[in-house]
Amino acid sequence: MTLRFKSLLVILLSCTAPVTMTAATAACTDAPTRGVLWVGCDKQNLDLRGADLRGAILTRSNFSGADLRNAKLSDAELNFALLKNARLDKARLNNARLTGARLDNSSMKQALLNGAKLDRATIDNANLSEASIINASLYQASLINTDLSKARLINSNLSQSNLSGAKLQHSDLSNADLSRANLEDAQLNHATMIETNLEKANLLFADLSNSDLSKARLVDANINETIWNNTRLDKAQWINRQRCRDNSVDVCR
Repeated sequence: MTLRFKSLLVILLSCTAPVTMTAATAACTDAPTRGVLWVGCDKQNLDLRGADLRGAILTRSNFSGADLRNAKLSDAELNFALLKNARLDKARLNNARLTGARLDNSSMKQALLNGAKLDRATIDNANLSEASIINASLYQASLINTDLSKARLINSNLSQSNLSGAKLQHSDLSNADLSRANLEDAQLNHATMIETNLEKANLLFADLSNSDLSKARLVDANINETIWNNTRLDKAQWINRQRCRDNSVDVCR
């Protein structure tokens, strides 16, 4: 790759993502390193365990089947990247940008995604159990049948996301925005949903057994066939805007 081409590519990318003057600019054949520039590269099935790719520009690259366990990807640019069947267990993706990325069937157990941008990403049938996804954005993301058990999604934006059939047992969704989200058949038993926004959410056949929805907002939510079993509703705002009394359980009183 010539110096002139590298400079032109960095200028073009700067329109959509911040690139520091010290960031490395590299060809697809260059070794993985912090700030590396891999755009549209084929990295399928590559072993990148523990690699330091912090701040790397990896837009539209193909990491399908790659092993990225324990990799450092904080602040990395992964918009529209392919990560199908990738292994990202315990990877560090804090503040990473994954808008429109494909993460179908990926494994991200105990991954760190705090502050990450995953808007419109496809994360169906993935494993995000015990992941930390605090203050993240998953607007209109698809998480069909994804395992988010024991995940922390505090203050995260999941508005209009598709979580049908998702496993969210023992997860923490406190103060998360799930307005207009599809939670049909979702497993939310033992979830913490204090002050969670569920306005106009679809909770058809969702299981909320033993969950805490204190101060949650349920205005205009679809609660047909929703399973309420020892579900706390203290001061929650019910579908008809009624404010539930303290100690309300299963039924808004």
